[in-house]
Amino acid sequence: MDDFHKTRRLPPYVFEQVNRLKAKARAAGADIIDMGMGNPDLPTPKHIVEKLVETVQNPRTHRYSASKGIPGLRKAQAGYYERRFGVKLNPDTQVVATLGSKEGFANMAQAITAPGDVVLVPNPSYPIHAFGFLMAGGSLRSIPATPGPELFEALERAVVHSIPKPIAIILCFPANPTASVADLDFYRDVVAFARKHQIYVLSDLAYSEIYFGDVPPPSILQVEGADDIAVEFTSLSKTFSMPGWRMGFAVGNERLIAALARVKSYLDYGAFTPIQVAAATALNGSDECIRETREIYKKRRDVLIDAFGRAGWDIPAPEASMFAWAPIPEQFKHLGSLEFSKLLIEKADVAVAPGIGFGEHGEGFVRIGLVENEQRIRQAARGIRKFFDEAGCNSKKLSKSGA
Repeated sequence: MDDFHKTRRLPPYVFEQVNRLKAKARAAGADIIDMGMGNPDLPTPKHIVEKLVETVQNPRTHRYSASKGIPGLRKAQAGYYERRFGVKLNPDTQVVATLGSKEGFANMAQAITAPGDVVLVPNPSYPIHAFGFLMAGGSLRSIPATPGPELFEALERAVVHSIPKPIAIILCFPANPTASVADLDFYRDVVAFARKHQIYVLSDLAYSEIYFGDVPPPSILQVEGADDIAVEFTSLSKTFSMPGWRMGFAVGNERLIAALARVKSYLDYGAFTPIQVAAATALNGSDECIRETREIYKKRRDVLIDAFGRAGWDIPAPEASMFAWAPIPEQFKHLGSLEFSKLLIEKADVAVAPGIGFGEHGEGFVRIGLVENEQRIRQAARGIRKFFDEAGCNSKKLSKSGA
């Protein structure tokens, strides 16, 4: 496999090492509490499932579907944007249904990237944000993953020193993995910068509805002129607990949306039609199930921060997303995030995601998913406390070779 050009460009998949250890422990009978993958455990709301079941009874829905999404689904997504953000979209020219936001990003990269094109990617970041462009032949330049002056300083340097000039900026707020949030003023500055330098912006808004404060996360498309340069990706995976349904969207700039739609037309026929119909039902329905889901994640977040804190692990409370970005406790920092994650499986029966898997600047952290119920989170905290207590003064003697 290493002989193929595109696979040679991909680094080793760090998470696979943790997954192998997790599988080995489970095979040996361990009860591993898995908080490593952002895989929602909540059931899809009943009315969405019922619409799927109803629609699948019609044999006509078993045929090939529409690659860019059936018209009713694209209209539903446009309606969601108008209600939620006050943004008006043309469902025919500014909306494409994707097989989750991950596929949307990967195919957008294929659509717009020429060999050697420079793309500005947050570090740490969700892997597809970087590797989608690597596989498409692009070159990456890292920018900070949190909004602020340092990010804009990095953007300015990139424009001056990158040859060729960058073609796109990737953003993700609420952020995966760091749970950072951005406000509308930040997006205004980004749009002004991108328009000035004629650079596209690809915004990942997959966690738009998982927030814990009073102010919901904004869309970059709320900024005047954003649709000249921006496309935004959203997903039903977290909003409606539909991860396995693989349903997401790209919306915004007509030229980019047309390019994505054209690439997709060669690669797929879209999601199964009953899934698209059920997804439209989700978007057109009441927000009650979204509020209930948000409250569940908030309670889990509060339990996690409290219980892990009592166990001796102080973790900043995330303002949004379904993750906590946890600094490795001081006595274990020398191990690095991968070895520390392995230790948590071996000694505490808890699986997390090592920060190094999200980029070099993720080192020193692990990502903890709010994907277990409150009882299991407390159980995880007890296991971690026991591990910390046993390590005690000997924790500094732990080495990578011993881990």
